[in-house]
Amino acid sequence: MSVVEKQELKAYCVDTARRAKAASAELAIVNGAAKNNWLKESARRLRERQAELIAANEQDLKAAPGYGLTDAQVDRLRLTPDRIDGVAAGLEEVAALPDPIGEVIESSIRPNGLEVSKIRVPLGVVFFIYESRPNVTADAAAICIKSGNAVILRGGKEAAHSSRAIVDILNEVATEFGLPSDAVQLVSTTDREAVGHFLSLSELIDVAIPRGGEGLIRRVSQEATMPVIKHFEGNCHVYVDAAADIEMAEAVTINSKCHRLGVCNACESLLVHADVAAEYLPRLAAALIANGIEIRGDEQTCELVSEATPASEEDFAAEFLGPIISVKVVGSASEAIAHINRYGSHHTDAIVTNDLATARRFAASVDSAAVMINASTRFNDGGQFGLGAEIGISTDKFHARGPCGLKELTSYKYVAYGDGHVRE
Repeated sequence: MSVVEKQELKAYCVDTARRAKAASAELAIVNGAAKNNWLKESARRLRERQAELIAANEQDLKAAPGYGLTDAQVDRLRLTPDRIDGVAAGLEEVAALPDPIGEVIESSIRPNGLEVSKIRVPLGVVFFIYESRPNVTADAAAICIKSGNAVILRGGKEAAHSSRAIVDILNEVATEFGLPSDAVQLVSTTDREAVGHFLSLSELIDVAIPRGGEGLIRRVSQEATMPVIKHFEGNCHVYVDAAADIEMAEAVTINSKCHRLGVCNACESLLVHADVAAEYLPRLAAALIANGIEIRGDEQTCELVSEATPASEEDFAAEFLGPIISVKVVGSASEAIAHINRYGSHHTDAIVTNDLATARRFAASVDSAAVMINASTRFNDGGQFGLGAEIGISTDKFHARGPCGLKELTSYKYVAYGDGHVRE
C-alpha cells in the first residue's frame, strides 16, 4: 500500500468515527417510540425486499470457495426466506423490549433537599467487529440503536454484499423516522489495517466489541485504546456432585455438550465426584459415544471407560468446539471448584446436585460469568436469560459480564435537581 493509500485509509476511518460520534449525540435524545418504529418498519422492509437480500447474498455465496469457507461456514452465511424472516423477527423482539435509556436506576433526596438521581445513558459509539454472518449485522445494529448507541460495523469480507444490503435498508428507514443517518455505518473497506486505525480513536469511539476467533479478540484487546467487551474462550464445565440425581446429570451433560458443538457455551470439560463415578461414567460414556463424542479422561476415568483415552494437561484447558470432551474424577466439590477456577475460562460452569448448600458454595466460589445449578450450560444466552437479543457474552468483570443485551450497552450519569442550592 502506498503512502497516499495509507493516508486515505486513515482519513476514511477518522471520518467514519467522527460521523458516528455526531450521530451518537443526536441518538441520545431520540425517544423510544422513534427507535421502536424504526425497528418495526425495518423488519417489515427486510421481509418485503427479501429477493434483493437473497440476490446480494448470492454474490457472497459465489465468492465463498475463494475464501476457503467450510460447508458449515457457507451454511451460516446463507440467507433464505425463512432466515430473513428470522432476522426481521429479531428486530421486532428488540422493539418489544423496554427502552433502557432514561431509566432512573436509583434516586434520593438529601437532607438539604437536593434530589440526586442515577440515570441510565448510552455508552456512545460502539465499534463492533464480527464474523461473517449476515444476521449478526442486523442484530448488532438493532441492539446498539435501541440502547441509544451509534455503531460502526466491521463485518467479515465473506458477507460484505449481504451486510451492505441489510444496512442500506436500515439506513433508509432511519432517515424516514428521524434517526441520524450515520447511526449505523458499515465499514466499506476489507483492509485489515482499518481495524487498527479505528482501535486508535479513543476520543471518538467509546467501546470496541470483537466477536470471533481468539486471534481476533486478542488483537483487539492488545491494540484498542478504548475499553473492550470480550471473551477469549468458552471452556465450560459440568460438575456432577455426589448428591446428584444421575438421570438429571446425564440429561444436563448431554445437552450441554451435544446440543451444539461449536458454540461458546457448550460443555468442554466434565468433572465427576468419586462417590458416583463408577455408576455415572459408564452410563454417560455410552450416551456421549452414541453422539460421536471422543472422551479424554484422567486415570480413573480411563479405568471406568474403556473407550476413553488419556487426557493431557492441555486437554483440561481446551475449548474444543467439536466432538471431544475432557473428563476428570474429583474427590470433593472443593476440588471441582479449584479445577474450574484453574482451567476454566470464566464463561459458564454448571453443577448438578440435590445438596443446596453445595450448590450455593459452588455458585459463590466459581469465578465465572454464569453459574448454572441443575441446568445446561447452553442457557447462558441473552434470549434464554430474558435479555432479548445480545451482542455477545463477556467473560470480563468490567464493564459488562455475561450476555450483553441492551442494559450492558449503557452507562449512567448522576443528575442533581436543586432550587438555588449552594454548598456551604
